[in-house]
Amino acid sequence: MENGDFFLGLAQQALWVAALATAPILLPALLAGLIIGMIQAATSINEATLSFVPKLIIVGATLVLFGGSILMLVVDFTREVFERIPDLLS
Repeated sequence: MENGDFFLGLAQQALWVAALATAPILLPALLAGLIIGMIQAATSINEATLSFVPKLIIVGATLVLFGGSILMLVVDFTREVFERIPDLLS
């Protein structure tokens, strides 16, 4: 049953890493979309590029700011998984 616990823990950790890796990108895009949507509703301007371009810029800026830390998070998780493989085989 030890392998089953390992894989359940691994799946839980993978979901947590995925949430931590995507949150710095998704949350600013969500807030930008919400603010732009409210402005569009108030001004009755319904153009798709008006909401797409600012979100694209914000996602790019957050990738520049947090890309290194996101990459290190994923690399550390991957390294930890590969280091545990010999323990499973013994």
